[in-house]
Amino acid sequence: MEKKIQQITKLDRLNFKGSITGIHYKTKKPISLIIDKGKIASILEDRETIEQNRIITPGLVDIQVNGYAGYDFNKSGMDEKAWKNVIEKLASVGVTTFYPTLITNSYDNLKTLFEQHTAILVNNPMIGGFHLEGPYISPHDGPRGAHSAIHVRKPDWEEFCRLQDAASGMIKIVTISPEYSEAVSFTMSAVAAGVKVAIGHTAATSEQIDRVVTAGASLSTHLGNGSHATLPRHHNYIWDQLSDDRLFASVIADGHHLPNNLLNVFQKIKRRKMMIVSDSVTLAGMPAGDYETEVGGYVTLTDKGLLHLKGNPKIFAGSAQHILHGINCLINRKICTFSEAIEKACLLPSAFMGSKEKKGVKVGALADIVVMKRTDDGLCVLETYKKGILVYKRTP
Repeated sequence: MEKKIQQITKLDRLNFKGSITGIHYKTKKPISLIIDKGKIASILEDRETIEQNRIITPGLVDIQVNGYAGYDFNKSGMDEKAWKNVIEKLASVGVTTFYPTLITNSYDNLKTLFEQHTAILVNNPMIGGFHLEGPYISPHDGPRGAHSAIHVRKPDWEEFCRLQDAASGMIKIVTISPEYSEAVSFTMSAVAAGVKVAIGHTAATSEQIDRVVTAGASLSTHLGNGSHATLPRHHNYIWDQLSDDRLFASVIADGHHLPNNLLNVFQKIKRRKMMIVSDSVTLAGMPAGDYETEVGGYVTLTDKGLLHLKGNPKIFAGSAQHILHGINCLINRKICTFSEAIEKACLLPSAFMGSKEKKGVKVGALADIVVMKRTDDGLCVLETYKKGILVYKRTP
């Protein structure tokens, strides 16, 4: 079926008034949302709603997006047209807020990327901020994942501050490894500056993890991935993070990165502290084959949607799926309930990031809304609204 994007170029047109009808994703009641000035002004029970296959959910929030549909955020040269296209593509799968993610690179390259991206995105309402994943991660094979070994380095607060200046203060999350002696002081400084610190791509000991969490780290980045292929059965950094109630966890639920039994365990332990991310890279939505990318170098995309380092299927190179695919995986594999799966991709990441705006399908909430329908292949998006403005509509 053809998909048509309706692009709204100025989302500050908050004099929009209208209604959105469908079935509430959680209560399952037919409702009409009355939208005024970018927010949900009221919710009416709509007994005349005939179409039952219109499910109203909050807009999706993805805190880890490296690229999508051929667009690579870690590659210099993305102009306004490129960002417009990728934002439209993400809106077509229900994303209303995302965090472009830059990974391990040289200081000069990161500075240039932040400056280029910020010049275009600084006032874009779809952008929650940047996620800096690295370069302060483990140098070891396995935990380092597809990150460039030559650019991995210890946490450097002064360097980070220079990058934050280049990003005009838009870096909201930084993923580090606690295995460095500088990790504790770095974490304390970042948290004091309002930046979320996540643990990821690490080979840290239990004591190192505990010290960084005590210093303020609050998230495990794609827990269960970015690790050695084989770990001690009792004492390892995955158990340490899973058992720490102070930590939220993001997971990649693409059907490849984590098996069902592990997702089930994570859900039983973390529950409302487990959110999903896409960790999508530029090859998400692209044909199978061998590619050379900024994220991962030489990689292979299989016909089953698995993306790995070329010649090494055990080392993943990011995800080739979007976050809606992750919701469908959680639902189809019965990892959690329908409404829980939805909320792991919207309300939970928003709450973790400390959003000041009220979120959800409730009166007074920001009108970031998605209308979905069930198909044989899972949920698909019919309409996406940002601050009450229609930014995507699927056409027959």
